[in-house]
Amino acid sequence: MVRIVLPQHLRTLARVTGEVTLDVTGPVTQRAVLDALEARYPMLRGTIRDHVTHKRRPFIRFFACEQDLSHESPDSPLPESVVTGVEPLLIVGAMAGG
Repeated sequence: MVRIVLPQHLRTLARVTGEVTLDVTGPVTQRAVLDALEARYPMLRGTIRDHVTHKRRPFIRFFACEQDLSHESPDSPLPESVVTGVEPLLIVGAMAGG
């Protein structure tokens, strides 16, 4: 069971509170987790990654195990502690401005 923490605005959009848990079949990668997340919560399609290219949106970041995974390949396996549900995958809306 993979645990996912969404930013507040995406939790509101998906109508969930707290963490989201998903069963991901096959290798647990960013792509697999996001595919499962968008399948379960179709209203999130296009908010985390582009509809066509499936590239991460510029102001979205992925963190797990105190590491920024935002620039990792979407097909790289996630850390074992995320796969086993010990640690969550954090989807964070980045801050910008001056």
